[in-house]
Amino acid sequence: MSRRVLAAAFLLLGACAGSVSNLPPVQSVADQTYHLGPGDELRIVVYGFDQITNAYTVSDAGTISLPMLSSMDVEGLSTADLEEAISGALRTRDLAPRASVSVQVQKFRPFYILGEVQRPGQYPYVPGMTVLTAVSIAGGYTFRANKRDTELVRTRKNVSYRARAGSDARVLPGDTLLVPEAWF
Repeated sequence: MSRRVLAAAFLLLGACAGSVSNLPPVQSVADQTYHLGPGDELRIVVYGFDQITNAYTVSDAGTISLPMLSSMDVEGLSTADLEEAISGALRTRDLAPRASVSVQVQKFRPFYILGEVQRPGQYPYVPGMTVLTAVSIAGGYTFRANKRDTELVRTRKNVSYRARAGSDARVLPGDTLLVPEAWF
């Protein structure tokens, strides 16, 4: 093998090995409030309005369409925020001066895990999940896995960012985890 090929391979491997360590650390999730996003399945109950009471899935655009009300942008809202928005819309249209609204997340959007885990893929989100529990759900690390740092890709309001996450970092619905290979 020529020196050029060896040098190129060494540089390529070095760039891959350091790619996660060059990322900024993931920001801690101080706000424990769950924020809705595309793919979440909601159960909305409006007492006295059987036409609205139903299960709804947040669209890719971050909206839901409710009968008697217009399409609502719900991405980034908490369930309490959405309850207030629906109640406000019913008041504005003079349909109910004091509407009683309940919003519950029936099914969270999934998280994704790739790389050096036994079973990479898409999995259901579990509240309170960390990188370590996500890896456990995916069958654990492979023998080649870098167990210290994981690349985390998080998207919020159509803006994605990449960060370095340790095993105790919090995973959110819709996150993508990439467990890199350990080189040394």
